[in-house]
Amino acid sequence: MKAPIIIITGTPATGKSSLARELSLLTKFRHIDVNRLVKEGRLKTGYDSRRKVRIVPIPLLNRFLLKNYIKKPHKGLIIESHLAHYLPSKYTDLCLVTVTDLKTLNKRLQKRGYQEAKIRENLDAEIFRTCENEARELNHRVIVVNTTKGEPRLLPRIRRELHI
Repeated sequence: MKAPIIIITGTPATGKSSLARELSLLTKFRHIDVNRLVKEGRLKTGYDSRRKVRIVPIPLLNRFLLKNYIKKPHKGLIIESHLAHYLPSKYTDLCLVTVTDLKTLNKRLQKRGYQEAKIRENLDAEIFRTCENEARELNHRVIVVNTTKGEPRLLPRIRRELHI
């Protein structure tokens, strides 16, 4: 049986990292934090100073993940990023999309020090369920996870979905 690959995506500050850490501990799967890779300079190709974000081309991200993680032996991977759903669905087994209510999301983004325009952009992405819709359009097997009140207990459902 092929080792499972779970991707976790969602609007920034919806709880992707917390969920990924918890699942990694429970499943013993390797956790790949794409944001950490970008901050280390292994993926970015530029910086958008107006929006204050690092630029990560999706083809570069996918090639990097395939070469360095997916095509190497592993007993299971959890890949976490608001860009994770752009990984082709043929390489993934399950896509968890984190969502949270707008009031909670707004507080989390303010606490991170995001500027008003960036907060608005992320609230709009959450309102329109951008990550979920894109993941579905890209044929991922999606489970929506509401993290408003903290991390849910998902392991039994994930085990059922993946037959592990």
